[in-house]
Amino acid sequence: MNQIEGNNDRAVFYGRWVLRWRIPILILSVLVVLAAGRGARNLGFSDDSRLFFSEDNPQLEAFEALEDIYTKTDNILFVLASEDGDVFTRNTLAAVEDLVREAWQIPFAQRVDGLTNFQHTEADGDDLLVQDLISDAASASPEELEKARRVALSEPLLVNRLVSAEGHVTGVNVRLQFPGEAVTEKAASGQAALAAAARIQADYPGLTVRLTGDAVMSLAFSEHSQQDMETLMPLMYGAIILATLLLLRSVSGTFATVLVIGASMATVLGLTGWSGAPLTPPSSMAPTMIMTLAVADSVHILVTMLREMRLGRGKQDAIVESLRVNLQPVFLTTLTTAIGFLSMNFSDSPPFRHLGNMTAVGVVVAFILAVSTLPALMSILPVRPGRARSTGSTIMDRLGGFVVSRRRPLLWGSTVTVLALGFFVPRNELNDNFLEYFDPSVPFRQATDFTTDNLTGIYTVYFSVEAAESGGISDPAYLRKLDEFAEWYRTRPGVVQVTSLTQVMKRLNRSMHGDDPAFYSLPETRDLAAQYLLLYEMSLPYGLDLNDQINVDKSATKVSVVLKGDLTTVEVRAIADAGREWLLANAPGHMVATGAGSTVVFSHIMKRNRDKMITGTLIAFLLVSAVLVLALKSKTLGALSLLPNIVPAIMAFGFWGLMVGRVNMGLTMVVTMTIGIVVDDTVHFLSKYLRARREKGLGAQDAVRYAFSSVGTALLFTSVILIIGFAILAQSAFDLNGGMGKLTAVTIALALATDFLFLPPLLIHLDEWLAARAAKRAARRSVKGSQELNPTPA
Repeated sequence: MNQIEGNNDRAVFYGRWVLRWRIPILILSVLVVLAAGRGARNLGFSDDSRLFFSEDNPQLEAFEALEDIYTKTDNILFVLASEDGDVFTRNTLAAVEDLVREAWQIPFAQRVDGLTNFQHTEADGDDLLVQDLISDAASASPEELEKARRVALSEPLLVNRLVSAEGHVTGVNVRLQFPGEAVTEKAASGQAALAAAARIQADYPGLTVRLTGDAVMSLAFSEHSQQDMETLMPLMYGAIILATLLLLRSVSGTFATVLVIGASMATVLGLTGWSGAPLTPPSSMAPTMIMTLAVADSVHILVTMLREMRLGRGKQDAIVESLRVNLQPVFLTTLTTAIGFLSMNFSDSPPFRHLGNMTAVGVVVAFILAVSTLPALMSILPVRPGRARSTGSTIMDRLGGFVVSRRRPLLWGSTVTVLALGFFVPRNELNDNFLEYFDPSVPFRQATDFTTDNLTGIYTVYFSVEAAESGGISDPAYLRKLDEFAEWYRTRPGVVQVTSLTQVMKRLNRSMHGDDPAFYSLPETRDLAAQYLLLYEMSLPYGLDLNDQINVDKSATKVSVVLKGDLTTVEVRAIADAGREWLLANAPGHMVATGAGSTVVFSHIMKRNRDKMITGTLIAFLLVSAVLVLALKSKTLGALSLLPNIVPAIMAFGFWGLMVGRVNMGLTMVVTMTIGIVVDDTVHFLSKYLRARREKGLGAQDAVRYAFSSVGTALLFTSVILIIGFAILAQSAFDLNGGMGKLTAVTIALALATDFLFLPPLLIHLDEWLAARAAKRAARRSVKGSQELNPTPA
C-alpha cells in the first residue's frame, strides 16, 4: 500500500508541476516538434527492391556475385498485342522496330531485345551472315514477313520469351543498369517507359502495349505505398477525428488529441529524414501506425479528466487526478508497445526494422506529448464536460454485471473458443506470391497476368555454370552436359523457357552447314566451337553481345530459367534447389552451381524472416512479461496477464488459417507488432482492478465491476479507433499493407473481446482459487494447532 501511495504522490506532484509550467511546456513542445519536423524535407522514397535484404543475406551475396560476372538483370518488358491476333504484320513489326529504337533512349538502358533486332544467323556461301531478323518492317514484302514468322517461331531463344508460340503476342525487353546514385533512378526509367508505351499505342492503331518486369514491379511497390500514404492517411485521420469526437463529446479534447497525433507523426518523419534513412514500402506504413496508436494515450487521459469534471471536480484538479490514475498504465502500455515494435529489429529485412524503429519512436513521442503537452494545453482550453450519467446506468456497468454473473460460462466458453480456433493455426502455410501483393485492378498486375498467360514468365532463376578452365565453355563435353541440364529443366513443371549458350552453338553449327536442319546440334570439336563463337561475337552489333551469357575469360556461362508468374515462394525455392541437386548428381563437380537472382532472394526472404522473428517474438514476450511482473508487483498476476496477450494472436491466426490459410512476409510481423498493442487493454484493465482491490478494498467481483465502470468505455473506444485505423489500411490495393491491416484489426478486436470476456472471469476464478487455498491452509494450521494442544493419548 505504501508503494502505491508513493506512486500516487509522485503522479500528483508531476501533474501539478505540468500545470504550473504549462506555458513553457507548450512553447518547448512547439520548438522541438518544429526542429525535428524540418528533417522531413530530406525524406526520399526508395524503390530499390534490394533494400529488403540484409547485407549478410547469402542469396543476395550470390545474386550480386552473379551480376559482377555478367550484366545486371533489372528489366522492363513491353508486351505488344494486336487486335488481329498476329504480330507478323507490317503494322505490329513496325511498332516493334520503332519501340526498339525509342527504348534505347530510356534512362539507364543497357540492352534492348525485340523481334526485329534479333540477331539471326544464316549461311551466305562459306560465310556466316548475322543481321537483324527484319529491317524497315513498314515496307516489308509478304515473303519477308513470312520468313520472319518461320524463323521466330522455330527459334528457342525467342519462343516464350519475346514471342508467343502462337505468334499473337510479342515483347521488347529492356535491360537496365542502375548506378545506385539516386532513389529516383527506377522512377525515371519507368516514366520514360510509360511515355514510350503510350506513344506507340497512339501511333499504331489496333495495338495494345503493356508494361511489366523487375523494374516495373519495384516501381509499383513504391507507387502503391506512396498512394496509400496519400489516400489512406487522410481517410484514417478523418475517421480518428470523428471517432474521438463521438467518444469524448469534447471539441477541445478532440482538437488536443489531433495535435498530439500530428506532432508525433511530424517528429518521427523529421527524425527519419535527419537520419538519412529512405522511406520504403514497409516503413511508409509507420505514420499510419503512429497515427492509430498515438490516440490511445490521449483518450485515456481525457476520458478520466472529463469524467472527473462531470462528477464535480474543477478542471485543474481533474487533470491532476487523471494523471494520477493513468500515468503508470499509460507509461506501461507505451513501454510494452515500444518493446513489441523494437523486436522487429530481429527481422532479416531492413525496411521492417525501419518500420519497427520509427513506430517505437513515434509511440514514445506520443506518450511524452500526451502526459505533458496534452494536459498543459487542456488546462488553458475551454472545456465543456457535459452532464454526469447516473451510476449503474452505463453500458459498461451493465456489461460488468453480466460478466460477473456469467463468469463460469464465459470462462469455459472462451477457453473452448481459443482451443477451437487454435486448432486451425497449423493450416496457415508460410508461403508467398509477390504478384498477388497487387490487387487485380492494379495496371501492373493486369499487365503481368496477361504476360504470364500469353507470352512468358516474370520470375527467373540463374545458374552460373563453371567450365574446367579458361576458354572451357567450348569443350564439347561441357556443352553436352550444359545442354542436358537445360533440356532437363525444360521438362520441369512451372518452367516456361530456358536460355543457354547451347542454343546459340546449335544455331551456329546449323548455319555453318548451309542452314541444314540436320546439323542443329552442338559442334563436335572444341576448336570448331571456339571458332564459331569468335566469328559470331565479331559479327554482333554494339549492345547485343553475349556478355549477359558468357564471362570474360570464357570459363563460365549463365543458364536462365524463366518460371510461371503464379508460382509461390515455396515452389520457386523447390525449382531452384532441384537444379543444384541435378548438377550434383549428373555433372562434374566444377559445373555444380546454385540458383541465384532476385526471384531466388525474394523466395528465401520470408523463411529467413520467419526464423529470425520467432526469436524476436520470444524475447519480446519475455521482456513484456518482466515489465508486467515488476509493474503489477505480483508474479501471479504478471504470469496471468500473459494469457490475454497470447490468446488474441492464437485466435487471430486460427481465424486466418480457417479463412485464408496463407501467411505472407508482411503477416509474419503481425504477432510481434501486436504484442505491445494488445497489452494496452490488459494493463489498463488490470491497473484499475488492482486499484480497486488495493486502494478501495473491494473484493474481486466488485473490483471487476469497478474496472469496467472506470476504464471500460475508454478501452472500447480506443480499440474501436485502432480497429477502424487498421481496417482502413486493409483497403489498400497493395496486399503487403492490406493483409497486415486485416490481420492486425482482427487481432485487436479479439484482444478487446478477450479482455472483456475472458480476463475478468479469470481474475475472479483466480481470487476464488487463492481464497480456497488459503482457507485450506488455515484449516490445516487449525487442525495442527488443535492436535498440538490436545495430543492423542498413547
